[in-house]
Amino acid sequence: MGFFSRRRADGATTNNQSNGHRNGHVQDTVAYPMAVRPSFGQWLKVTWLDIVTMICMGAIGLGVYEAKPAPTRSFPVTFSDGEVVYPQFAYPLRKEIIPIWLAAFLAAIIPIVVILLMQIRIRSFWDVNNGIIGLLYSLITAAVFQVFLKWLIGGLRPHFLAVCKPDVSLASNAPGVKGAGYNGAGFTNIYYTKEICTGDENQINDSLESFPSGHSTAAFAGFVFLYLYLNAKLKVFSNYHPAMWKLVAVYAPILGATLIAGALTIDEFHHWYDVLAGGIIGTVMAFSAYRMCYAAIWDWRWNHIPLHRGQACLYTYDSVELMDALWTRKAGWGVGASGYSGNAHTTSGHGGVAGFQRKPVRSGAARRGDDIV
Repeated sequence: MGFFSRRRADGATTNNQSNGHRNGHVQDTVAYPMAVRPSFGQWLKVTWLDIVTMICMGAIGLGVYEAKPAPTRSFPVTFSDGEVVYPQFAYPLRKEIIPIWLAAFLAAIIPIVVILLMQIRIRSFWDVNNGIIGLLYSLITAAVFQVFLKWLIGGLRPHFLAVCKPDVSLASNAPGVKGAGYNGAGFTNIYYTKEICTGDENQINDSLESFPSGHSTAAFAGFVFLYLYLNAKLKVFSNYHPAMWKLVAVYAPILGATLIAGALTIDEFHHWYDVLAGGIIGTVMAFSAYRMCYAAIWDWRWNHIPLHRGQACLYTYDSVELMDALWTRKAGWGVGASGYSGNAHTTSGHGGVAGFQRKPVRSGAARRGDDIV
């Protein structure tokens, strides 16, 4: 069955009739065994729509990213005495500490490597699938979300005036000059639009799209997803007292995302509020994507279980697949799905420690999601 295939735990039923599969082979796009690695064709049947959606979203995001800023943004330059009106837009243009391509690369490749390394113990194709697919959900949706905000809202970067190199003699209120109606406008005529800029056009357009930070969005979308994945697989916040190294491991991705975001205020490519907005967008997308692919976020009983494409998770311990798809082996976790039976979570071979109770399911009736816990 290979590295990513898992044996069913002793006593687990196959439910061939209800699940619609025989001898480990997928019969349709809905019913497939989570404990068995599918063929490429079987995997493609349940994943092709996501692949198409990702390609379309990527194309849309790239198109918007390459587009020129949509709004005409006015900005002041100097007062009549020569004093710069807003010094926070007059920082020098510096080299980025972490380029955007590197931020996106790290936010994708580090979580993928960690997910693959976790398979040393987990050994589940569908855990890898849900982990990486969920990560891509987070990264792509966050990226498209933020490029639309940059395009339609944007804002001045801290180095805008250094890039713009304004020449107010080009303003429309100068004798014999025709320009935009907002040049030399506003109170005491100190506001202008980019027609007075003499710098490189690409740099000027980029410096008009400060909000939100794309670096921060990508970093938090990828690393917060990894944070949730590690918490679930290591059971850091669960029903026992874990070792401190697990706490360190869980928060290492958050440190990485914060360092990437914070670097943007050092090299003066973003304001603090750009970074904060990007972090919020990335975090929201990471939480949403993780919950789409796994059975819970904070509920430590289920947050490590990859969700099936076509079958509802019943949130009971009866014959559940991939119940032991996690790294830790402490406190009875990871001992096999057979350890989850009856009305309590028993840990065979670990002192018979009783676990958590759940409401009984009505006999003779189909089990529903609201019949649990």
